[in-house]
Amino acid sequence: QVQLVESGGGLVQAGGSLRLSCIVSGTIVSLNPMGWYRQVPGKQRELVATVSIGQNVPYYAEDVKGRFTASRDNPKNTAYLDMRNLKPEDTGVYYCNNFERQYTWGQGTQVTVSS
Repeated sequence: QVQLVESGGGLVQAGGSLRLSCIVSGTIVSLNPMGWYRQVPGKQRELVATVSIGQNVPYYAEDVKGRFTASRDNPKNTAYLDMRNLKPEDTGVYYCNNFERQYTWGQGTQVTVSS
């Protein structure tokens, strides 16, 4: 059974940075097209970034381009989302998952950006 455990969120001021981690168990992260999602109350979960796999070009939502970087550490079986120059509108719960064939969602990690 695949388990996804996100961490690294917190409260940060606008302009700050955070690194989110997603520890993956039950599958090999390098074989999964991993994505990072954000959910805010009252809205659907949205894909904000993907980790590149093979020759595929990673995807970044327009509002995070140039500020967020998705990556993975294969030996640690972990995916990361580096976020810099954070804005209040980045606030939400962040999740990781296979963006082509989603596993059971983890608990996510809360990111709150104050103005």
